[in-house]
Amino acid sequence: MTQYRLRADSAQATQEFGRHLASLLFPGAVVLLSGDLGAGKTALTQGIGAGLGVSEPITSPTFTIVQEYASGRLPLIHADLYRIGDPSELAELGFEEYFERGGVVVIEWPDQLGELRPPEYLELRLDYLGPAERRITVAAHGSAYARLAEELVGGGPLPVESTSI
Repeated sequence: MTQYRLRADSAQATQEFGRHLASLLFPGAVVLLSGDLGAGKTALTQGIGAGLGVSEPITSPTFTIVQEYASGRLPLIHADLYRIGDPSELAELGFEEYFERGGVVVIEWPDQLGELRPPEYLELRLDYLGPAERRITVAAHGSAYARLAEELVGGGPLPVESTSI
């Protein structure tokens, strides 16, 4: 698996990266976002939403677990699993159905997925480097996402710090 490390020097740069990512996403795409509280996961999702043409304000669905936005070129399903105590809670809610709706599924705190984690997805890890600066690590799981990652990094708005294979 190839990983790319990028650097964003502002929340605006993180959102611009999200807009660029949105231009490459396809029906059924799954993007998993990890990182500490305040790392920029929701800011990145706001950029994805803007790039998809979502007209509603995008906020973190920490208390509602899932928020759906249908106004863009593809539906955006934004999940925040921070408050999920056990992956079995997601199975009881029928969470896996979101992967079958043909929209873009963005999940914050994906470790809570357990066995519901799909076999193929794009994984983005955001690490806090300073008040506005973030490192974004891009890892593709599956061939469609490997191609997407290459396009994302090759023509993207953020500088590449490193690549590892």
